[in-house]
Amino acid sequence: MSPIRVLLADDQTLVRAAFAMLVESAPDMEVVGQAGTGREAVELARRERADLVVMDVRMPDLDGIEATRLIAADEDLAGVKVLVLTTYDTDENIVEALRAGASGFLVKDTRPADLLDAIRTVAAGEALLSPGPTARLIARFLSSPSGPAATGGPECLSERERGVLALVARGLTNTEIADTLGLSPLTAKTHVSRIMGKLGARDRAQLVILAYESGLVTPGATDTGPRS
Repeated sequence: MSPIRVLLADDQTLVRAAFAMLVESAPDMEVVGQAGTGREAVELARRERADLVVMDVRMPDLDGIEATRLIAADEDLAGVKVLVLTTYDTDENIVEALRAGASGFLVKDTRPADLLDAIRTVAAGEALLSPGPTARLIARFLSSPSGPAATGGPECLSERERGVLALVARGLTNTEIADTLGLSPLTAKTHVSRIMGKLGARDRAQLVILAYESGLVTPGATDTGPRS
């Protein structure tokens, strides 16, 4: 298999260098470019045709959220995934990054092995959504006075699909959804795919946002905490 082509976007040179060394140490990955601003990240994504962009949120010229939005909106970059870096405890802009088209987020002080696993997960087309933290972060944002109003329930979904969507919003994998509902993993995967199609969602990250914004999942009802 061809190595995963990774583009690194961070305004701190030392951080980029450290990430580059880590990514290059993996036999299934290669760094195809490094950007110090969001605008550079968009330009390099177009030029290098990276499979995945590791995107910092806070950058000069054009921040990571706007850069993610531009990449997600570019039809020529339809196959490019974005993994956003966040300080987590203080960076609620991560919700906007997920809306913009990011396929997941990662805390900056994560362990090196976890960063490599995250790149593999997102490059494979899965959303990287940690159950407890994701639920708390999105719930806090949507329940704040400045948060957006709910856009209405996903009426086009069947009762079973609504149940599956609620579990996706809790961060469960297809296998975990199957175990919870007594389904086969293939059936659970089929349900998730149909839900994405009906709601016009790009990936599971967008499904989480839709579940919260529609009111299907409410703040305080989804924090199941990490599972082993």
